This record gives sequence, structure tokens and C-alpha cells, in this order.
Amino acid sequence: MILVMGGAGYIGSHTVKHLLDNGYQVVVADNLIYGHRAAVDARAAFIHADLLDPYSLDQLFNKFEISAVIHFAAFAYVGESVQEPQKYYFNNVQGTLNLLRAMLSHGVKDIVFSSTCATYGEPVYTPIDEKHPQNPINPYGRTKLMIEQIFADYERAYGLRHISLRYFNAAGASADGSIGESHNPETHLIPLVLKAIKGECKAISIFGTDYDTPDGTCVRDYIHVEDLALAHRLAVEKLKDYSGCINLGTGIGSSVKEIIVAAEQVSGKKCPVEYGPRRAGDPAKLFADNQKAKTILGWNPQYTHIQDILRTAWNWEVNKRY
Repeated sequence: MILVMGGAGYIGSHTVKHLLDNGYQVVVADNLIYGHRAAVDARAAFIHADLLDPYSLDQLFNKFEISAVIHFAAFAYVGESVQEPQKYYFNNVQGTLNLLRAMLSHGVKDIVFSSTCATYGEPVYTPIDEKHPQNPINPYGRTKLMIEQIFADYERAYGLRHISLRYFNAAGASADGSIGESHNPETHLIPLVLKAIKGECKAISIFGTDYDTPDGTCVRDYIHVEDLALAHRLAVEKLKDYSGCINLGTGIGSSVKEIIVAAEQVSGKKCPVEYGPRRAGDPAKLFADNQKAKTILGWNPQYTHIQDILRTAWNWEVNKRY
């Protein structure tokens, strides 16, 4: 049985559904601070548990025969991490240490971790491969890097088998429309664009139009959430042979303006836009070198056209259930 920590969240819930669809038994643990109980597939067992409550973690491992863990349970708002670093270091780092202690005390040594391209910081070159220097520029990114380093230490000392998946910009929703992206507050570009199109907010803000990119707006690598879910399953299946860090991205960059145009094409509606100055810390381009994921995991993203990603996101946005 696979334990999915944070399985009521955006990427976690899609991974749970994918695992179940591929014959795995799954138990989801989530504190529901940001996750949605309605997003958890009914075929999975659900336990209300918190990384900062070691007793609840021990109870979880006592109750279920867990063979591997997929760890999504982190706070992930970059701006908030700057304002409240203590919250992030306690939950993300101390919480992970609590999880590892529970795992090892119950003989579980396999973990796949939801890491991030934020561990790289300002890009020195693109596309970004796994050898790129890691110099995160915010507490959120630093907590993820610390956890990667903890895993390496635990591997040497305790034989922990680990894969940290550094993904770029998660996007989209399940093809069947049953689950999707629902954050409060929402900070991701694609759902904000779709909300502007629906009239739920006044306009989408474009911060800077003078970047060194083809249309002057920032370029990012958007990866479909179902492709991320597939990668997590493949990583679980690879843990006996490999430990380390792997990028997840399409390797294709899309600009802010390209996202808006694609959203307008998919929805058939215009998106109201406002323009503002650049934001501090926004690199012009961020996109992945994904060759390692292809070679080690045998993974290939299925959603490589931004319109296809937007189509699933729009279907969810107009029919969302939670």
C-alpha cells in the first residue's frame, strides 16, 4: 500500500487517482488546511493526520501496511514563506523529519518527494538540468532543498531510497473533469486567467512586458498535472534502482501572453488584461531539461501543447465541484 501525504491537494489528488487506476492500494493522509476532502478518490482510505503531530503519524503506520510514501504535504506559497518563514521551516522541514522518523521506525525506506524548480533560484542557463546550481531565493525553495539534502544524509546513514521530483509549473485538470486546481488564495497564472475570463476577477495582471523574450513577457514551463501523476508512479516503481533528483517539465516555454491567447481560444472569450511593472525575482525564462526523467523513469509528457493543457483547465473551471 502506498501512503500519499497531502493527497487531498492539487497534485496529490491527481496522483492518488492515477495510482488507483493502475491497480495500487492507496491511503491518503492530509490535515485539510489547504487540501479538499472532496478531491480524494472514494477508492482510497483517508486519514486526517498532520506532519507536526508525530502521534498521528505513528497511528497511521500502525494501522496500514505501507510499502512506500509519496510526500506532497508542504506549504507552497512563495510570498507567504517570505513573510512567515517559521511556518514553512516547521511544517516543511520539521514535518518531513517527523515523517521520516515514523517511516524508519516502521521499516519503510521508500519515498518519492514533491520538490520544485524553486531550489535552483535565478537561472544561470536554460534549459535547466539537474546539474544547475541550487541557490533558492525564498524560504519555500530553501525548505525543499534542505529536504533533498536530508534525504541524501538518510540514504547514507539508514539506507533510505528516495527520488525528489523537481517540477516546474503544474497546470491543468483531470481529463474526465472530476478533479482539478482549487487554491485559496489562488496564485497560479492559468486559473487566474480563467477566472478573469469568467468575470470572477477584474483582470489578469501582466507584470513586465520588456523581458528578453519573444513577446516581452515571462516564459515558463507548464506541465500537466496528469503527467506529474504518471511520473510519481514511475518514480515509486524505480526506487529499488535509483535515488536522487529528477526534473519534471515539458522542456517547452510558454509566455504570459501566449497563455492568455490560448485561454481565449479555448474558452471563446476575451481576457481582460492590466499591465504593471516587473516583480522582483521574476526571471525572464524558466524551462526544464527533462532528459533525465525520460532516461531514468521512462517518462514522456503526454500534454505538450499549451492549448490541450488549457482545455482541461477550462473544463474544470466551468464545472468544478469543490
